[in-house]
Amino acid sequence: MSRAAKEPGPAGIALVTGASAGIGAALAHRFAAGGHDVVLVARRADALRRLAREISAAHDVRAWAVPADLSDPDAPGVLADAMRRARRPIDVLVNNAGVLDYGPFATMTPAQHRRMVDLNVGALVQLVARFVPPMVERGRGRVLNVASIAAFQPIPALATYAATKAFVLSLTESLAEELRGTGVTATALCPGITRTDMLEGAAGANAKLGALPAPLVGTVDQVADEGYAACMRGETIHVPGALNLAATLASRAIPKWLVRRIGGAMSRGLG
Repeated sequence: MSRAAKEPGPAGIALVTGASAGIGAALAHRFAAGGHDVVLVARRADALRRLAREISAAHDVRAWAVPADLSDPDAPGVLADAMRRARRPIDVLVNNAGVLDYGPFATMTPAQHRRMVDLNVGALVQLVARFVPPMVERGRGRVLNVASIAAFQPIPALATYAATKAFVLSLTESLAEELRGTGVTATALCPGITRTDMLEGAAGANAKLGALPAPLVGTVDQVADEGYAACMRGETIHVPGALNLAATLASRAIPKWLVRRIGGAMSRGLG
């Protein structure tokens, strides 16, 4: 939904992928609450339009719904061209779109693995490559890449998903250093288990995931609040939640072989 034409607000425009639900929708609300106009990108057109209306009414900002399937290799380029034609310079790029399939690697189809790599890695890289150079030219901008605590260690039964998130974390860290001094920052947001549609889908494959203790499962609002603050501070890595942060620090401190064994034992315990 777009209200009457006007100049972008002082906070600029934030583009949020995977915005139709979960962490993406919460992040869109949070950036709008901070004064950003928002471009909402996801596959579900009806959900996007409803969210655009909600955000526009709640935060007095402009909100545009832009349906797109970012697993299509051409979609990031089409999206960037559309923003250029509409004269909507993107000041904050929020890469939240992603997909997760739970189960042993050998039981999944090649198409499932390819889908995770194409969306979690391929689309993200293409969007960064298209939106960051104009930010650098303007001397300002922010990138928020939603990774996961899965990025810090191998996770059996989430092998491909965890590998894609490790890629996102590594890319973001490198990008943050390359952009130092340009006025553009890059932040990796690494939430733990969060109550989202993605978790519900994984719980459908393994009921034990749906029975995890409440302290181990974060909320989308908590993740969005912390992600927004970290992005605006220009923090390179942010892990929401004290338990999640402790787990990631521990995974970096102990030997890799032991991390693998612990991950395998946990995976078997959920089997």
